[in-house]
Amino acid sequence: MSYQIEKVILRQIRLPLVHFFETSFGRTYERHMVLIEVVSGGVSGWGEVTAGENPFYNEEWTESAWLIVRDYAAPRVLKRTLNSANDVDGLTAHIRGHNMARGGLEAAVWDLEARINNEPLWKRIGGGARREIPCGVSIGIQNSIPELLKKIETEVNAGYQRIKIKIKPGWDVEVVREVRREFPSIKLMADANSAYTLNDIDLLRRLDEFYLMMIEQPLDHDEIIDHVKLQAALQTPICLDECLRSAHQAEQAIRMNACRIINIKLGRVGGFREAKKLHDIAQAHGIPVWCGGMLESGIGRAHNVALATLPNFVLPGDVSASKRYWSRDVITPWVETTVRGTIEIRDEPGFGYPIDHEFLDSITVRREEVF
Repeated sequence: MSYQIEKVILRQIRLPLVHFFETSFGRTYERHMVLIEVVSGGVSGWGEVTAGENPFYNEEWTESAWLIVRDYAAPRVLKRTLNSANDVDGLTAHIRGHNMARGGLEAAVWDLEARINNEPLWKRIGGGARREIPCGVSIGIQNSIPELLKKIETEVNAGYQRIKIKIKPGWDVEVVREVRREFPSIKLMADANSAYTLNDIDLLRRLDEFYLMMIEQPLDHDEIIDHVKLQAALQTPICLDECLRSAHQAEQAIRMNACRIINIKLGRVGGFREAKKLHDIAQAHGIPVWCGGMLESGIGRAHNVALATLPNFVLPGDVSASKRYWSRDVITPWVETTVRGTIEIRDEPGFGYPIDHEFLDSITVRREEVF
């Protein structure tokens, strides 16, 4: 069944976090997100651009995403006959970089297509390997180690199956040591967000004693080769994130033994089509994957839930409950976790959650339609 996108609606929303979130890039107190609505035949599909407020995770940020979608990506998709949401990637692929902007638009089209066909998004993308997905949490850098330990205790008591803590130079080995002393048996990983260099090999090797599940993206955001040397020096598996923007780059990293685990983020790789390709390549090489998070609203979070139903998402991801981040979400009901530390998938059409339009309108700071 073919269809055409009649218009694209951009919304920028302002959504305060219930608690600041700190990484090696700095602290975030509120999110300014670009939401994308695509309309065809009276049916709407929704996507979210996962770029941050500043170009620190990658080159994208809220303002750049708005311009790229409005001026470049949307015009290439509007009024074109689409046989599948897969077509969006090819129509926008010659836009260099800006995967998050392109991926947000593609995700909206996937949601639209699922709704047109009256089926859940997870089924439309070929998922459904599990009826509930295992969940972990990402805990940012805190003001003190006791604060961090208290937060970990809260999340462990909530049933989350894996704890990820952010690290950076000066907040690493001794912090992890204290966490392990307090929680000797939890599944624990550390995320460096590119904060280290090869000069830090001896320091990073000290983390081997804490039997971590993985160290995520310890070296530069665009560096694969140096991770080969680092992985060879560590017992702990390296997980790559920022530096893998395509399935091809992931295959290169796997063949060079630069990592043993891969984090897949929809926005980072440009949407579902590329994410599924990366997933399949990793599965063929016996490399487990998990779904990373970017402080998404309920819309982006629901897309992540659908993605994580693909079979090789065997490790708990960063897809956690809405209430961990927001005092009110843009969907209703909110994304919730079970006592088992899982999220149950929904069978409603599209990403499965109704939009809370009244709240969405109240936090929208900018809106524009592209015809």
